[in-house]
Amino acid sequence: MKRLTLFSETALVALVLGCASTAPVVVAPVGPNPLRPQNPAASEGQLQVFSALVAHAEGDNPTWYRHADYSVCDQHGHRLKRVDNAIGHYEQTPRVVNLPPGKYLIRSRAKDYLKVEVPVVIQPGRITRVHLDDAWRPPEGISNTHVVSSPSGYPVGWRAGLTDTHG
Repeated sequence: MKRLTLFSETALVALVLGCASTAPVVVAPVGPNPLRPQNPAASEGQLQVFSALVAHAEGDNPTWYRHADYSVCDQHGHRLKRVDNAIGHYEQTPRVVNLPPGKYLIRSRAKDYLKVEVPVVIQPGRITRVHLDDAWRPPEGISNTHVVSSPSGYPVGWRAGLTDTHG
């Protein structure tokens, strides 16, 4: 009977911890790279999300990895669009989407997290990249205050509102 109780308690703890890990993680707003020039002719901005890599398999073919799909939401959390985050069936490069300038909320999978929410700023003629796969590193010599990091510590993108990272 003691084993059954211990097993039940262990299962309950695992269930509670499992549910806790699905809560969204919110980081500071991510904006476009301040080191890249703006395209003054563009009226829209672009977004590219390097979400967590997800394994895919078909029959006897080798497993391949793609960035997880994600949702673009307004600032209040209402979903505006779902993004199929690949440009080809076997392609690992995430899709670039055009968006009107403004503030959005991205809901996606990230390395070390089942679900994250990341506020982003889209500016006309600029691309905002969100790195949720722990594969990006900012250039050397850039202050940590210019970069948004995940709670796990890996860099996610450029802090929104920057115009020059050397000043």
